[in-house]
Amino acid sequence: MDHSLQQRQPPAILLEGVEVTLPSRAGPVAILRGIDLKVPAGEAVAVVGPSGSGKSTLLMIVAGLERVTGGHVQVVGADYAALDEDGLARLRAANIGIVFQSFHLVPTMTAIENVALPLEFFGEDDALAKATAALAEVGLSHRETHFPSQLSGGEQQRVAIARALAPRPSLILADEPTGNLDLATGAQVMDLLFTLKERTGATLLLITHDRALAKRCGRIVSLADGRIVSTGAKRKVAAS
Repeated sequence: MDHSLQQRQPPAILLEGVEVTLPSRAGPVAILRGIDLKVPAGEAVAVVGPSGSGKSTLLMIVAGLERVTGGHVQVVGADYAALDEDGLARLRAANIGIVFQSFHLVPTMTAIENVALPLEFFGEDDALAKATAALAEVGLSHRETHFPSQLSGGEQQRVAIARALAPRPSLILADEPTGNLDLATGAQVMDLLFTLKERTGATLLLITHDRALAKRCGRIVSLADGRIVSTGAKRKVAAS
């Protein structure tokens, strides 16, 4: 991406003093404690940390799937505090693609139907054509009519990636996307995800416990106990 253009754009993600506190029988539990994070458009950032450090909650906040109890969230130029649930849903549909560890495919739908589903739900023109193109990008044109139970784990995750990227989102959120895959298949899936990210110029926020995978991103942010404990300087990443 052109750096002068990048500087003129609002950051893809801007978190300022973000706090998430949940009630429990033992009293309030702080999940995120004053998170400050700025991710410029087009950057790839990995978020790492031990289980319970708040990684997945951070992703859910950026996705607009959970609300903060304190602080400010701005994503792709939109102030989340100014959006209701419908507004957040529209913003996700237009701008954000999410890939989870669990594939979340509808078991009674074929691969092509799974990819087309969000496009059709939000009234996209040519949803089927866009879904067909997205499956072709992940190398699964020959599996369009297969159901999830007929696909390998790697194929299911590739369908999930196609579904997330079919609307051409400007922001990709990936939460442990290789967690249910073997090492070789996981590497192939991540090669694909990074290739598509570069091709589209999207921003990537990757939640992972895998340090080798995190090093493929331009910056690594480390969480511990709901706080950012380190944030690496942006570096140039060699093409894979």
